[in-house]
Amino acid sequence: MDRSLAGRASLGGTGRSFRPGTSPRAGRAPGRARAARARRRSWRPPRLHLPLLGAAQRIHLPVLGAAQRIHLPVLGAALRFIWQRRRLRLACILLVLAAGLLSGGWLWLRHSSLAAVRRVQISGVHGPEARAIDAALTVAARHMSTLDVHVGALRAAVAPFAVVREVRATGSFPHALRIRVLQRPPVAALVAGGTRTAIAADGVVLGPALLSGSLPTVIAPSAPAAGRRIADRALGEALTVLGAVPAPLAGLVARAYSGTHGLVVVMRSGLTAYFGDASRPHAKWLALALVLASERSAGATYVDVRVPARPAAGFAPGAAPPSAQSATSGAAGEGVGSPSAADALAAGLAAAVSREGGAGAPGQARASGEEAGTPAGGEGQSGGSPSASGGANSTSEAGAEGGQTGGH
Repeated sequence: MDRSLAGRASLGGTGRSFRPGTSPRAGRAPGRARAARARRRSWRPPRLHLPLLGAAQRIHLPVLGAAQRIHLPVLGAALRFIWQRRRLRLACILLVLAAGLLSGGWLWLRHSSLAAVRRVQISGVHGPEARAIDAALTVAARHMSTLDVHVGALRAAVAPFAVVREVRATGSFPHALRIRVLQRPPVAALVAGGTRTAIAADGVVLGPALLSGSLPTVIAPSAPAAGRRIADRALGEALTVLGAVPAPLAGLVARAYSGTHGLVVVMRSGLTAYFGDASRPHAKWLALALVLASERSAGATYVDVRVPARPAAGFAPGAAPPSAQSATSGAAGEGVGSPSAADALAAGLAAAVSREGGAGAPGQARASGEEAGTPAGGEGQSGGSPSASGGANSTSEAGAEGGQTGGH
C-alpha cells in the first residue's frame, strides 16, 4: 500500500496538495490582512449601559428644560470619530497629559516659595488701634501666596476690631500684597447706664477706647457689647445724621436726640437745629451751614432745616436779626462765616439737594434763612414771628412754619 502523502491524497485521504516552492499560508495571507483592517475600521467603543436611566439611555436635565437632553449615542459617535483617526487620537491623549501636568504645576507654584508674600502694604488704617490692626493683618498675610489670597482669613484676623468695616486685598506676583482697610469711624459717644462708649454711624458699638472729647452725645437705655449693632430706630436716625456732618461743623455738635420736632441736633453754642428725620442728611447739614454763614443769622436760637431747600432761622422773643450793615460776622460764633464760605456752602447745598432728589434750590430759600419778621430781599414780611409763641426753645414749629410760608 502506498503510504506517501501523494498516495493518501489520491486515495481520498485527509492530506492536501500544494505547489512545490510555495507556503501553505501564502494563499490566504492577503485575505486575512484585509479582514483585520476591516475589523479595526469597524471597531466601536463599548456602549455605556445605565440601567437607571431606562432603555433610551439619556441624561435629563430638569433645570434646563425637558427639551434639552444629553444623548449618549452622540458621545459614542464622537469617540468613534476620534478613535478612527490616529493623529487625532494621539493629539487627544497628549492634550489630557499636558492638562494634568499644567494643573499640577500651577498648584505647586501657587503654594511654593516663589509666590510667597514677603512685602505687605496696608492703607486706610488710622486711630488708636491702627498698630494692632496692622500687626494682625501682616501676620495673616505672611501665611499666604500672592497667587492664592484668602480675603476671608484677613477679615478673620481683624474681626476683634469693631472699627474695621471691610478688608480688600490684591496680590502682586511674586512677593507683594496690597491690603486696603475700610473703617467705620466713631460719630458719637453713646451714654447708657452711666457708661460711655463710642458708636459708629451704622449703629455698631466700637467700645470706649475710641472715645474723644469732640464727639457729640446720644443717650440710650442700654448699650450692646462692642461689635454689636443697636436696634433703636430713633437712635439709628440720629447716628445717620451725625455721620453726615460736614468737616467744618464736626466739632461744633454737642448732642442729638428725638423730641417733639423729630430729630433735634444741639450745637455747642446752644443753637438748636430741627432735622425732623434722617432723610437727606447731607442737604440738611449744608442748609444749616448756609444759614450759619449768613450775617443775619447771628443771635438765632434755632434753625429749621426740615425742608433743606427752605431753611428758617428763629430768634428769641424781643430779639431781631442784626442788619447787614451793623453785623460784623453772623457766623463767627459757629466757626464758619465769610462771603466766600457762604458761596461755597450755597453751591454745595445746591449739589446736595439735586443729588438727593429734593425740589428747589438754595436760591429759593429765604435769604439764607432770614425770617421771623424780617423782609427777605425786598419781599413781604414773614407770616409769623417765632417770638410770638414764647421762650427760645418753645418758638417752635408754628413760627418756623409760618416764616416758611411767608417767604414764598
